[in-house]
Amino acid sequence: MPNLILASTSPRRLEILRRAGLEDLRVVPPEVEENIRPNASPEEAAAYWSREKALSVMSDGDDVIVGADTVVWHDRRILGKPVGADEAREMLRQLSGDWHKVYTGVTVLHNGQTRTEVEITRVLMRPLTEAQIDAYVRTGEPMDKAGAYGIQDRGALLVERVEGDFYNVMGLPLYRLSRMLEQAGLYLLGD
Repeated sequence: MPNLILASTSPRRLEILRRAGLEDLRVVPPEVEENIRPNASPEEAAAYWSREKALSVMSDGDDVIVGADTVVWHDRRILGKPVGADEAREMLRQLSGDWHKVYTGVTVLHNGQTRTEVEITRVLMRPLTEAQIDAYVRTGEPMDKAGAYGIQDRGALLVERVEGDFYNVMGLPLYRLSRMLEQAGLYLLGD
């Protein structure tokens, strides 16, 4: 069975894979500088950065490398990770009481083949007061997350409804990834 390498610095992606039973994997921080590409669609941006992250990690032999990138799309605009508390507050104000989409690009590299797919999930954020936004920003949770919230912790209190893959909103669409890994000979549930 091939070894799995996660090209990521995200503790959430590692947590998702461990919850799925993948204890034996290596985590290698990707060597890329993430910037939102002008005029890129959310699908293009998520796919591009997931591919760049995976390609930046070198491996030997039969390793399977997984790269992923998540962006939030709202009001015809990509919301990446906020730079500072003021930008986090502004993103949360924009998302408050409205639907947005979460796009995660996933790239799997194996034996010289590159496969990239994008998962899309719709999320409805509850209407938020300024006091709620301030309280959430003070937790520090928004600072390393696309769209300035994380659904897996206190940010779950901000979300009214999810249509699609919950794990996609966390940053790694597990069902889609499991199908892609099976094509590379790595079975999460056995073959």
